[in-house]
Amino acid sequence: MISAVAEMYNIHPQTLRLYEREGLLIPSRSNGNTRLYSQDDLEQLETILNLTRDLGVNLAGIEIILNMRRRMRMMQEEMQAFVDYVQKEFLERSEHIEEGSKNALARINPLHLIRTRGGGR
Repeated sequence: MISAVAEMYNIHPQTLRLYEREGLLIPSRSNGNTRLYSQDDLEQLETILNLTRDLGVNLAGIEIILNMRRRMRMMQEEMQAFVDYVQKEFLERSEHIEEGSKNALARINPLHLIRTRGGGR
C-alpha cells in the first residue's frame, strides 16, 4: 500500500502519486482501487530515488534513463535469443554432418587454418 511504501522509503505519499502520474512507477490496483506495489515496483522506486537523491536527476531525465534501460534490456533479450538460435543451428548442423560422415567410404579430417608469415599472403 502507498502509505507503507512511503514510510519504508521515507518519502511522502504525494511523491509516489507524482511518480505514478509521470508514468515512472505503475503499481497494480486491488479491486478496491488500492495501489499494490510489487517487488519490481519497489526496485523501480529504488532506482528513481537513487537517481533523484544521489545524482540529482530531474523527472524528465529519469524518464529518459528508465526508457533507455528498458530498451537495453529488450536488446539484450533479442541478442540472447539470436545467440541461442545460432548455437542451436550450429549444433544441429554439426550433428547432421557427423551423421553423414559415419556412412562415408573415407573419413576426412576437418581442415585447420595455417597461419603463414609475410602478412597473410
